[in-house]
Amino acid sequence: MTLLPPARLYIDGTLRDASGGATFDIVNPWTGEVAGVAADATHEDVDAAIAAARRAFDETDWGDPANRDNRLALLRKLRALFEDNKDRLAQLARFEAGAAMGAVGMAHVDNANQGWDDYMAVFDQVTWEEDLGNRDFRGFPSHRKVVYEPVGVVAAITPWNVPHYVNVGKVVAALLAGCTVILKPAPDTPGMGAIWGELAEQAGLPKGVLNVVFGADPAAAGEQLVTDPRVDLISFTGSTGVGKRIMQAGADTLKRVFLELGGKSAKIVLDDAPDFARECAQSMLVFHAGQGCAVQSRLLVPRSRYEEAKAGLKMAYQGFGDNWGKIDEPTHIMGPVVSQRQMDRVMRYIELGQEEGASLLAGGKARPDKTPEGGAGGYFIEPTCFVDVDNSMRIAQEEIFGPVLVVIPYEDDEDAIRIANETQYGLSGGVVSADPARAERVARRIRSGSMSVNGGMCIAGDLPFGGFKGSGMGREWGLAGIEEFLDSKVIATRLAS
Repeated sequence: MTLLPPARLYIDGTLRDASGGATFDIVNPWTGEVAGVAADATHEDVDAAIAAARRAFDETDWGDPANRDNRLALLRKLRALFEDNKDRLAQLARFEAGAAMGAVGMAHVDNANQGWDDYMAVFDQVTWEEDLGNRDFRGFPSHRKVVYEPVGVVAAITPWNVPHYVNVGKVVAALLAGCTVILKPAPDTPGMGAIWGELAEQAGLPKGVLNVVFGADPAAAGEQLVTDPRVDLISFTGSTGVGKRIMQAGADTLKRVFLELGGKSAKIVLDDAPDFARECAQSMLVFHAGQGCAVQSRLLVPRSRYEEAKAGLKMAYQGFGDNWGKIDEPTHIMGPVVSQRQMDRVMRYIELGQEEGASLLAGGKARPDKTPEGGAGGYFIEPTCFVDVDNSMRIAQEEIFGPVLVVIPYEDDEDAIRIANETQYGLSGGVVSADPARAERVARRIRSGSMSVNGGMCIAGDLPFGGFKGSGMGREWGLAGIEEFLDSKVIATRLAS
C-alpha cells in the first residue's frame, strides 16, 4: 500500500526524477511493505547537484555579508512552510523511520523545529568581524581585523534514525552561515530529504543554494561528494566506521569534516541517588527502539545496590509490557527498528550477549506479531535488558542501536568513572546523586561531549552537540553549529608611519 508521495531530487532549483528514470522502494518498517518510491540518483545527478551548489556559491551573492538579512528572512519563510507541513513530516517519520506516534511529537518533528527556531534566535550573536586594533610588529605598524566567511559548498550526509532533526541541524546552520548545500539523506528515509526541495522551491530559495540527492546505494552518492574537490566541507552523522572512511576518502582534497558519530553513553546512578530503584527503572531503553546515537545504553549501578537495581528494572519492564508497537496509539514511544537489516543486526547482538555470559533480564525476542493486520512482517524487537554485564563484553563496548540496555556494576565512584571512560566513544551520558556537587565532579571526569546531572537536559537546539574520541569532531546546534560552517580570514592594513 503506497502511503507516501514519490520522493524526487531537487537540483539547481528544479524538482526532478533521476536522469536514468530509475527508482527504488521505500519500505514501511511497521509492515515490511512498500510505502512509496524514490528517485535513484545517478553519478550524473550528483555531479549536477555539486555543480549547481558551486555555481551558487561562487557566482551569486548568497554568502555575501550584505545578504545576511535576506538569508535569515528566507530561512524564516522556509521554517513557516515546515510548520505548515507538520502532518506530512509526522507521516514521513512514522512510515520511513518507524517512529511511534508518541515519539513523533518529540525528537522527530517538534524538537527539530524548535532547534530551527533556536538557530534563528542566536543568528544575531554570530561574530562576523573582530577588530584586533593596531600593532607595530617588527617595524610594520598595522591595523588588524579578522573576518569570518562561509566555508563554501557543504555536503550534508544524514542518517535514518531521526532524519528531520539531523537535516535541520546541518542544513539550516550551513545556509545561515552563507554556504550552499547538497543534502544527501539515507536511502531508508529519502522522503524526509525530498521535502526540503519541495518547500525550498515554494520559499523561493535561489537556484543551487540547496540541492537534494539520494539513491538506493547507501554509499555511492556520499563517496562522490566526499571525493569531489568542488565540495569544501562534509557534515556527516552516522557510524564511527563510516566517519573514518570519510576522513580517509576526503584527505586527497583536504576536506574539512564535521563528524557526529556513534555512542555508547553511560548513565551512572550513584549509591546515594534519591529513590534509587525508581531511578534505575526509568533507565529502560525504549524511546524510538533505542535508535539514537546519544542514548544512555549502559546503566552503571553500585555493586552494593545491584540486586535492588535489577529488581527495579525487572518491575519496570514487566510494567511496560506490551505498551509499545501499536501504529496508531498516541501514547506509544516505541515502534519497530528501521529495517530488516537493522533488525538482524540487533538480534545478533542479543544472541551475542547471551553467548558472552550476560543474563537476559527482559525481552530478547523478535515480535512479528506486532505487525499490523495485513502486513508482510514488521521489524519489531522486544525491549531488552541484560544484567551481569562486564564492560569488556561486546554488548557493552559496541553500539547496538536498538532497544537493548546493559547493566554494569561498579565498586565506587572511581570505578564508575573508569568504566564509563573505557569505551572508544564519548558522546553523552548522565550522573544521578542526592549531592549535585558530587554528581558534577563525576560528570566533569567523563570524556564526553555532553553530560546530564540529575536529569538535566544536556541536548537542545541552543546547546553545542558533538563528541570526543570515536564519537566524532566538531559541534552542531546553537551558535557553535553555525560557526562550524565559517572560516576566518585576517586582514592587516599598513598604517602610515
